[in-house]
Amino acid sequence: MSYILAFDVGTTRTKAVLTATDGSVVASAAETYPIYYPEPDFAEQDPADWWNAIGKTSRELMASGAVLASRIAGIAFSTQMLNVICLDGKGNPLGRSISWLDCRAHQEAESIMRRLGGPKIFASLLGTAITGKDVLPKIWWLKRHAPELYAGAATFADASGYLLYRATGRLVFEWSCASVTGLFNLKTKRWDGVVMRLLGIDPAKYPVLVGSSEKVGGLTAEAARHLGLLEGTPVFGGAGDAMSAAVGSGAVGEGDGHLCLGTSGFVGLVTRKRITGRRGMASVQSADPEKLLLVGETETAGSCLKWAAREFYGASEDDPAIYRRMDEDVASTAPGSGRLIFTPWMYGERSPVSDESLRAGFFNLSAGHTRAQMTRAIYEGVAFNLRWILDSMDELYKFRPDPLRVIGGGANGAPWLQIIADVTGRRLERMSNPQEAGAIGAAILAAVGLGIHPSVESIKSVLRPTAIIEPHPEPRKIYDDLYAAFREIYPSLKGLYHKLNRVN
Repeated sequence: MSYILAFDVGTTRTKAVLTATDGSVVASAAETYPIYYPEPDFAEQDPADWWNAIGKTSRELMASGAVLASRIAGIAFSTQMLNVICLDGKGNPLGRSISWLDCRAHQEAESIMRRLGGPKIFASLLGTAITGKDVLPKIWWLKRHAPELYAGAATFADASGYLLYRATGRLVFEWSCASVTGLFNLKTKRWDGVVMRLLGIDPAKYPVLVGSSEKVGGLTAEAARHLGLLEGTPVFGGAGDAMSAAVGSGAVGEGDGHLCLGTSGFVGLVTRKRITGRRGMASVQSADPEKLLLVGETETAGSCLKWAAREFYGASEDDPAIYRRMDEDVASTAPGSGRLIFTPWMYGERSPVSDESLRAGFFNLSAGHTRAQMTRAIYEGVAFNLRWILDSMDELYKFRPDPLRVIGGGANGAPWLQIIADVTGRRLERMSNPQEAGAIGAAILAAVGLGIHPSVESIKSVLRPTAIIEPHPEPRKIYDDLYAAFREIYPSLKGLYHKLNRVN
């Protein structure tokens, strides 16, 4: 029997997941690493940390004896996106990666959009308006503030491209990851030379493009030693985290939707239709070469629960026991949290409102509110934001995915899933091993590349949900009332957010 080794390379940790070719999980291992914040609005990571984590977790799995290295048929990566790494002519990083969390390029984002006719025209060209967290502004920031670094970069890579290079010795850029840069043409599947010329970006700094299920190469001898695998083991393109998760959710048919509850959260919907993103949503290349993925991402979902664990309960945010305690408090608290509303915008927001100045807060807090009500309000606030994204898909594009496949670490929390079902009115389908969905999706892509599955869409019948969560009708009235109020908070306080949190 053959196996796939997939790596989910996230913001704070990498998880190696060994799967069978049908996506079922055999074993896993994880390794964490830091984020660096050298200056206000800066967020960086060391690419070597990712590669070291991949080596350590891979060797751990191989040493466990779960499977022989000779049985590994292929490797693929699911990676964080919207990061920028400058590589020299030998493929070595010239410094840390600029993280997707980094928003230093706020002014560059505004300048780029003005240069191309303003946010509305820019969105019509490239799918959505941009912020300082996007790739184009980061590249411009390098040109304006670090010209030596920009000039010295032979190649601009992202996490995916860097890891594929370390694995195979070949510099490439995978389609789905390229599609979030603003430089990829969704129609031709090529770099957009027109946009590059308009913005003065050297196309020679961007490598050849590859598909998600395309074989990039085989493990080099050095990489094989690092991973504890065989030289020549096939390495496939893989995909960005959102695109891999969509595959891992099994929601791969036309109009199918999924919900990912991780550190951030997003709603994804697969479609063949060419649509333009609005309200912070983006239409990007899916891991299926024939389809696009409409994504609405909320920047902080699980992050809000982690904050509550630390600040309300005085516990480590990495302790699973504290989330069980929080779930108990939430489950024993009435829906609506005493009409307390939490806005889950702890680090700005991308969708349904694209605004870096937003911040979280409790609205309508009184002396009578309890810690349990405040905790439940956090769970509900994230659910309100997700409903806003889902309603936007319906209002703008007439998409109403129901049921929603649910993946990510948050899918393990039964009270939170019930709240989301009640707030959104959608049936949720929880997948097996929801925290491994990104890696499972990457493994499936490798299996497609190996010819084990005929297409990405063919795996819809392979990946099945293990639990169904139906919305309860009783809380509907109070949630509808609070949701209507929730949607009024941003337009009412927009000016104050900008005044207090102006990004320089």
